[in-house]
Amino acid sequence: MGDENSIQKSLEFVKTTFQQYYASNNVALPDRFGRREFAFVLFGGKGMLRHLGFEKREMIWDFLSERAPQHAYYSSAYYQRPDAPKMVEKNWMGAELIFDLDSDHLPNAEKMGYVESLREVKKEFIKLIDEFLLGDFGFKEKHLELYFSGGRGYHCHVKDPAILDLDSNERREIVDYITGRDLQDSLIFHEQATGRKRYGSHSFASGKSLKMPTPDQEGWKGRISRGIIDLVYEIKKSDDPLRKLEEYGVNRHDAERLVAELSEERVRRIQDGLLDQSKTIRKFFLNSALRKTAVSLSAGETDEPVTCDVKRLIRLPSSLHGKTGFKVVKIQVDELKDFDPLIDAVVLPEDPVWIMNQKQLCIEMNNQKYHLEVGEQEIPTYLAVFLLGRKQAILL
Repeated sequence: MGDENSIQKSLEFVKTTFQQYYASNNVALPDRFGRREFAFVLFGGKGMLRHLGFEKREMIWDFLSERAPQHAYYSSAYYQRPDAPKMVEKNWMGAELIFDLDSDHLPNAEKMGYVESLREVKKEFIKLIDEFLLGDFGFKEKHLELYFSGGRGYHCHVKDPAILDLDSNERREIVDYITGRDLQDSLIFHEQATGRKRYGSHSFASGKSLKMPTPDQEGWKGRISRGIIDLVYEIKKSDDPLRKLEEYGVNRHDAERLVAELSEERVRRIQDGLLDQSKTIRKFFLNSALRKTAVSLSAGETDEPVTCDVKRLIRLPSSLHGKTGFKVVKIQVDELKDFDPLIDAVVLPEDPVWIMNQKQLCIEMNNQKYHLEVGEQEIPTYLAVFLLGRKQAILL
């Protein structure tokens, strides 16, 4: 995409734009920043510059305005010696609990455009905050810090003092609960006789159903129950039930069988809290309700969820994301539903720039609608940086 000179020119333009931002904006620093490790990816640099510590705020601000990094990170952990070159020498003192939701980890992520994926990952994030962290775990709002990552997702930092010294295994238990890993149906459902037969003076249980919990029950019981009932309505109201089931990953043969078995009588029984013993129905509803109600957490380099990592590097609040130019924005819990990254995270200037666009694009950003064709275009700086960062355009 473009020759070497064009690519270099584009890179320099983005770096200069970042430099101007950092020169006029002192980024918000995390608490106890002197105990944190900082790390940066520089424009045109190879690898990550890390194991840095800063004793004064001005030192960080000067570094950002002078070096204008493409990406800026800090540790979720606190250390006695954050600038020690080896992890074992840093002396770990505790770490925040980090939840990282990235649209790449959503089901059907590859079929979504950028805007749609941002919308869907925010729904997952709201579920994580409302249902799990504030709901099931009972964390207080004052101990949660929420951020738009500047790229494709959201971060939540849990700063409750009670969790700071949890080890990786203890954090993994929290992850397993939120993702519904190894959730046993026997913990959610119990078998119930659906009738009795008489033989002489004796009566015996005849037929069995799974008794579902009620939707208002706490934790996973109520969550799975609500998920199953929602699925029933979704399938029955769909103009094309077979296609709807295929969207949930059911193959055509099983979908046809399931639709045939999902009679009005069966639907009524499910709504009454009885999940019939039809293996097709039982398997589908349990698996799909779990997938629908659990949260997809992002994995780190080793496919281990980020939450389990007690030495995780996370994006620096108020810094710029090198692939979008968007700001890493802190969000209050009560503002999350109305937060729009394509407005609220756009902080770069509107100065016009000429670019060579490589791909058709329709996007609404900063309350403006853009319909870009392939070829030369004059667009605002904030949109140009977004396209250059995503390698969809070069600077003219």
